[in-house]
Amino acid sequence: MSSFLASLLGSPAVTAALLIGSMVAVTSGAVGVFVVLRAQSFAGHALGDIGSTGAAAAYLVGLAPLYGFISVGVIGGLAIEGLGNRARERDIATGIVLSLMLGVGALLLYILTQRSNATGGPVSILFGSIFTVDPRTALPVALFSLAALLLMLLLYRPLVYATLNPQAAQARGVPVTLLGALFMVALAIAVEESALVAGALLSTALLIGPAAAAVRWARSVGQAMVLAAALSWLTVIAGIALAYQSYVWPPGHRGWPVSFFIVMLVLAEYLLSRLGRRPRVIARKEAT
Repeated sequence: MSSFLASLLGSPAVTAALLIGSMVAVTSGAVGVFVVLRAQSFAGHALGDIGSTGAAAAYLVGLAPLYGFISVGVIGGLAIEGLGNRARERDIATGIVLSLMLGVGALLLYILTQRSNATGGPVSILFGSIFTVDPRTALPVALFSLAALLLMLLLYRPLVYATLNPQAAQARGVPVTLLGALFMVALAIAVEESALVAGALLSTALLIGPAAAAVRWARSVGQAMVLAAALSWLTVIAGIALAYQSYVWPPGHRGWPVSFFIVMLVLAEYLLSRLGRRPRVIARKEAT
């Protein structure tokens, strides 16, 4: 074990992956609790696909994919919230914005595949490759993560009220529409950062899985956010360690993708949370 840890931490690529993955995991877990409580999993999944359009554009112009992911993700999130400001319209708005961005993204990815020097771009965008992320990305990831967490801290009280009792919140003058838009900004940052770890197609795993388990175990929204962040962090650390170890596994000794391990661990966490059913204490305790 000691030799494995020494080898793991002695690799610059792995230490960078652990640092970036830890920041992304904590942000995703904390934001994901509200995604689960607000039933916005579809929007979270859509933002990962929407962000891939921005990442492809960033690749084409020579920028880091992170900036493309987040800029287009935030625009897409605000568009979804603006078009679907009522709960029953949200899925329709999400589907419309997603379809538009996927069409543009398909074109950009096609152009990207025609470039001989960018053949790995589409695979990295769609499925993630945290071991190849530029270590210099750690600073912008830290800044974006800090911005998202600070935003969630500022919104916490009114957002809890608007999430668990939206009709009462609106009747008391809580700016529900503004809260929804600001939350979508934090959500877009969390999802698009997750795409660096698990890829655009699987970025929802870190967002939804640990949060869904935490909501079933916790007795308050704040407790659920802390627990989800911890579960998400442990999932990423374990996923990176397993992916690193898999380089000595068959076939071919090329290693298994981090995203595979993350998704499997997330599934295990969620199934484990369902073994002991607990009443929805959060809703009863904090909706008033």
